[in-house]
Amino acid sequence: MDKHDIAIANIQERIFTIRGQQVMLDRDLAEMYHVEVKRLNEQVKRNIERFPESFRFQLDDRERDELVANCDRFESLKHSSQNPHAFTEQGVAMLSAILRSNTAIQVSIKIIEAFVHMRKFIASNMGLFQRMDNIEQRQLQFQETTDQRFEQVFKALESGSKLSDQGIFFNGQMYDAYTFTADLVRKAQKSILLIDNYVDDSVLTLLSKRNENVVATIYTKTLGKQLKLDLKKHHSQYPEIKVVEFKEAHDRFLILDETELYHFGASLKDLGKKWFAFSKMEDMTEMVLENLQKMKIDE
Repeated sequence: MDKHDIAIANIQERIFTIRGQQVMLDRDLAEMYHVEVKRLNEQVKRNIERFPESFRFQLDDRERDELVANCDRFESLKHSSQNPHAFTEQGVAMLSAILRSNTAIQVSIKIIEAFVHMRKFIASNMGLFQRMDNIEQRQLQFQETTDQRFEQVFKALESGSKLSDQGIFFNGQMYDAYTFTADLVRKAQKSILLIDNYVDDSVLTLLSKRNENVVATIYTKTLGKQLKLDLKKHHSQYPEIKVVEFKEAHDRFLILDETELYHFGASLKDLGKKWFAFSKMEDMTEMVLENLQKMKIDE
């Protein structure tokens, strides 16, 4: 494997779900880092305080046997006296620090990007996974052939299929939440209307990803000096975003093309900083727009 040419798709084939976490095995990581498995684990042992169980854990016999039964390339583990170790995304990031090589850093970046793509896929298809039975879930967790089909589905979804109608992003998933919302912004063909009491320059950056000729409007609680300054600088480079002071809303809403309404449990500037949910609210867009229009008339 060329250390300078590791495709995310190839890495994703080596990501397994074990104990409810996406992990990679020490053998696969050692191959990518171009070190021996023994040396990799020795370095971890020397820095074991950096690897709590949430970063690295050892497979038990049942997990090892299931892995061997479903993945031919792990046949040698059947006769091994020591079970492999699994590393979470945080564990992979820590590996790059203790291995202390440019190769380790570059490979770790690629691996973490693959984890991010995997989480994005899972978040966007939460409803699908909830409907899967236990057999299908085990296939996704341990079977390489299923992992390959998983990658094919992922590519198809990335190419422009339907975004998830509801889901939850957890603490730290800032990039995942941001890219999901950016995909919503790009989805709009005519207009975007955001109701959010707390807006800053990051929200303006997010809305700048909209398609050409898509009109953007923000309803927010206060149009302060900093936001006015940010808008002035933004408008010098990007199409104008209309901002209206609006003090009647508590929750956050995003309306696309006056037809699709999304409810957000967090302000767009804080996506991924804490747990929050989002959901598409069917058949309620017209009601929100009508009430907004009434507020304008009252003013």
